[in-house]
Amino acid sequence: MSARVDVEKLWKYCKKSDYSFFILSLGCLINSVNSVGNLKKRIINNEVVEYDYLEGVTPIMDECDNDYKEMKVKIPQEFKDIYEWHDYAKKLSKDILNNKKDCFTLAMEKRDFTNIANFSCIPWVDFDSVTSCVLNGRQIQPLITWGGVNKNYEMSISITVNHIFVHGYDLGLFYRNAQKEFNQAYP
Repeated sequence: MSARVDVEKLWKYCKKSDYSFFILSLGCLINSVNSVGNLKKRIINNEVVEYDYLEGVTPIMDECDNDYKEMKVKIPQEFKDIYEWHDYAKKLSKDILNNKKDCFTLAMEKRDFTNIANFSCIPWVDFDSVTSCVLNGRQIQPLITWGGVNKNYEMSISITVNHIFVHGYDLGLFYRNAQKEFNQAYP
């Protein structure tokens, strides 16, 4: 499913305050995923497991736009506030790209067995929908992609889920909570 959210407050705040819109958007989306219990469910050893939280995994790239690596970030709630989390994620990204820290390397077929959700940003495209790669029919982990911000400060967010746990109501909650996250009042 893909839907647009209004990101004007966060966009303008980031431009005014020199925060990374990518990183703070990632934080908003991690919080949104974690706000819906069914997005945190998996099947492990033929048993349904609901993780307490899902950390985020996202590709990052160097300034030359030619070297992608993956980064796994903690949830924003582990930090004093979203700004401290922003600084942590920004430093982690820089350290991974500069080979000071290892990137995330878990194979796709093993990702359903850990507490992660996969995120990807395509800031160059204001898309209407995205078709995500699904490894197999048993894949349950959420795949979230967000695009560029258009002139109306709207941004498309696509989420791919497995219908075994996630239903229309859950998707509605995800998008409603995403809009709340992006609407937060920033000082």
